[in-house]
Amino acid sequence: MTVRPASSNDVPGMAALSGVLGYVATPSAFDARLQRVLSRAEDIVLVADLDRQVVGWLHGSEQPLLTSDRSAEILALVVDGTQRRRGVGRQLIAAFEAWCSARGIVQVCVRSNVVRPESHAFYERLGYDRVKTQHVYRKPVPPAAR
Repeated sequence: MTVRPASSNDVPGMAALSGVLGYVATPSAFDARLQRVLSRAEDIVLVADLDRQVVGWLHGSEQPLLTSDRSAEILALVVDGTQRRRGVGRQLIAAFEAWCSARGIVQVCVRSNVVRPESHAFYERLGYDRVKTQHVYRKPVPPAAR
């Protein structure tokens, strides 16, 4: 298995895995999002490639915060169910942490849904400490009038 930067060729596999997280998207919609993210220097998208199949992916981003030194966040991490507990997630995170280190980022943050307790133990095994519990609120923003 290799970990490498994502490309448009990876979209079908990445979109399918996105549905595992509950974020269902057509390949074309996913590709548009991927291209938007890849155009940003402060973001990175990595894929775990096993025999030319995407078996996992990670989206991470440097987060410029006024409240802390340079930090980054793992915004999404998904591994195919048949490949879990085989080091895929660990390798994706290691590659992201190396990217962070090379950029002078001193801290990585990740949020994990309370309904995914297996991921909580996973992050703790990798040295991540739970620092708070929070509620997340969303509000749709209507498009601007033209």
